[in-house]
Amino acid sequence: MSMATGQKNHPLVIGIGELLWDLLPGGRQLGGAPANFAFHAHQLGARAAVISRIGRDELGQEVLARFEAMGLPTAAIQTDATAATGTVEVTLSEAGVPQFIIRNQVAWDHLAAEESALSLVREADAICFGSLAQRTPAARTVIQRLLAAASPNSLRVFDVNLRQQFYSPDLIESSLHLANVLKLNDAELPVLSGMFGLTGSTREVITQLAGAFNLQVVALTRGEHGSLIFSAAQWSEQKPKPVIVADTVGAGDAFTAALVTGLLMQMSLDEVHGLASDVARFVCSQPGAMPVLPPEFRRRIQYLRKV
Repeated sequence: MSMATGQKNHPLVIGIGELLWDLLPGGRQLGGAPANFAFHAHQLGARAAVISRIGRDELGQEVLARFEAMGLPTAAIQTDATAATGTVEVTLSEAGVPQFIIRNQVAWDHLAAEESALSLVREADAICFGSLAQRTPAARTVIQRLLAAASPNSLRVFDVNLRQQFYSPDLIESSLHLANVLKLNDAELPVLSGMFGLTGSTREVITQLAGAFNLQVVALTRGEHGSLIFSAAQWSEQKPKPVIVADTVGAGDAFTAALVTGLLMQMSLDEVHGLASDVARFVCSQPGAMPVLPPEFRRRIQYLRKV
């Protein structure tokens, strides 16, 4: 599989889209899939950044302070003079599965294709984006313009991330055409199957998606049923392992971060899949989307690249 490698030991990965505060039962947690993705990729040894927009308000200032504390750059975080920093009310089921109520018309809905953002995208080895941040026509246009500026050798990861009513078949299809890597979960796969008239077993549907949209990698997470990855006509499957779940917020984003970082570090498909599964499982065991990862995960990447 052809991919950029940037600075060999420290590829540049970028999350584009929503940046927000998850208002959880236990308190406020910084979140948004692109931010979760970038933070975990950073912990695993990548250079990471987020292209998003916050309000000129107290919550926005708190975002910047948190980014600095986490070691993430803030240069690509835009500030909106009128729209508020995004927030999401999160409730958890008994199994720790989140339900979201996402506030409309917030700062990240007004993302702009600033030259600093375009320049960063051109340098990126991998870019992760989803459907939620494209919920307004203006933001969708900007995100797709940014993706069009990316290197043809970069990984362009569409993490479907379906939320509420904020998606359409047209949006999903156009995003798939912009991507070369697809990450989705077992609730999202049937939705895409219905959209595109795909039938057959799980593996047959994934193969059809990969062929229809020229995808290099398709990763399916299945919660307690493990995960599947398809790449270059090869399959990798991870069986489920037991975990005491605190909540599942951000676990999929952590999986994507480990997958992307491992691929850029030239790990084999099974190696990167094992790492991604273990990182996601650890995040499930901790409250919130951005726990500090044990150093062993980063060491595994470094070790596996040597052997």
